[in-house]
Amino acid sequence: MSPRSSPRAHNRGRLRITALTTFLALVLSGCAAAGAGNPPAEGPSASPSASPQATAGAAADGPPPAATMVCGDETRTNIVKALSLPSEPPTTDSWADKLYTCTYSLPFGHLLLSVKETPDPAAARTFFDGLQQQAAGAAPIEGLANLGFPAFQTPTSAVFTKDNFVLTVDAAALPATLGPHDVSRDAFAYQIATAVLACWSE
Repeated sequence: MSPRSSPRAHNRGRLRITALTTFLALVLSGCAAAGAGNPPAEGPSASPSASPQATAGAAADGPPPAATMVCGDETRTNIVKALSLPSEPPTTDSWADKLYTCTYSLPFGHLLLSVKETPDPAAARTFFDGLQQQAAGAAPIEGLANLGFPAFQTPTSAVFTKDNFVLTVDAAALPATLGPHDVSRDAFAYQIATAVLACWSE
């Protein structure tokens, strides 16, 4: 039986639609105006959504504002809301080889968000395709659930590509279920990824 027709695939589809309808409404109003399609503002502190950790020490060739949003106030708030955390989790970030990473130290494990910046959308798609080929258990996210972008999901992660960026949310280091509603890791990764994409959209 193919992944598209398996019970697990159908269950993932239901989880994604549920996450889409219940979570995006929560985050859309909190998104900054800056998006992945907007020209980057000048200077390391020009992105209002980026956290101090994300902007400190950024140089002219540092991460673009769209990338640093995964470590910014909106994403941090969305994670707190999704998991009903008592306080904002600490983060660490890095920028190397055009890959911006932000690690959230949650009470029960680490959540990793990353954004790969590429020269153009074609290069982003090539990078995305490579990730999908290498990922164990990867299945495409299709229909309304992919928000119109190439996307795939594994049992512990969600990956989207938009413009010249590739976004990965990796929940592999977290427990099998999360938060007060016992959301699975794949559903949680999808929730956070779509929240970032909502903030990227103009």
